[in-house]
Amino acid sequence: MTEGSYTLDQLRGFVAVAEEGHFGRAATRLHMTQPPLSRQVQRLERTIGFELFTRNSTGADLTPAGRVFLEEARRLLTSADMAPLRARRVAAGTAGTIRIGFTAVSALTVLGEWIKTAAAELPEVDLVLSEMVTHAQLDALLAGEIEVGLVRQVPRSEILDARLVSTDTLVLAAPKEHPLTRLGRAPALADIAEHDVVTYSPSEAWYFYELVVAAFRNANVKPRYVQHISQVHTVAAVVNAGLGVALVPSSAATLALPNLEFLTIPDMPRDTVELFCTWRTAHTNPALAALLDRV
Repeated sequence: MTEGSYTLDQLRGFVAVAEEGHFGRAATRLHMTQPPLSRQVQRLERTIGFELFTRNSTGADLTPAGRVFLEEARRLLTSADMAPLRARRVAAGTAGTIRIGFTAVSALTVLGEWIKTAAAELPEVDLVLSEMVTHAQLDALLAGEIEVGLVRQVPRSEILDARLVSTDTLVLAAPKEHPLTRLGRAPALADIAEHDVVTYSPSEAWYFYELVVAAFRNANVKPRYVQHISQVHTVAAVVNAGLGVALVPSSAATLALPNLEFLTIPDMPRDTVELFCTWRTAHTNPALAALLDRV
């Protein structure tokens, strides 16, 4: 023990005396004799600079300062007793924190399942969630700002590991009274190209932008693009407002906007929309390993 500090044994001795109101009974409770216990408490009082007890012939009563110190001593002892258990849980991955990046659409599908799994099987793991587009997530992973991301495409890298967690198909989102919803059949890409198409930003949402451009190009049609927007849920909101139609992942149907209808497209390739989870290969977060094992 260095000067100006106290030990856990001294705190335990003090708490025992405070709760028993008597040095002899406290010593019996601690399986020790009274003189060493008295010396422990005296050293504690010298260290903190004030008296904890008023001694009398019948026992020991807490001073006003002693009553305040008792609350703090109990808190410190509880924390010390819990520290090994918390450390074991963190080491085993059943406690700790995971910082997760996610795209807007992944929040409608995969992220929800992750949250449910963590709540059921890893209740002492805190999830810190940040919505980001894919390139921002990759930058955050490399900078150590998040531990795992739900992204649209992962570059080849020895630094990052990745796993395909979901696939989706592009469908047509259109206002309910739009002509494409009254064809009497499923609309083809050539039908869609005859109308105003809300699409994605080539910089902020390049993954979806490339998918949409490739779909129309492969169908040998050129649509009329009227807006370029960065987020799928915003594209859906703009279509819901009647400003055109759009190609969106089928999972966007969970948005359930009041003026929006979703239609399959027969000549649209299936499962072209991919979602990956990615993390640093050399990560040291046991909680992340535990979550990845479960999802």
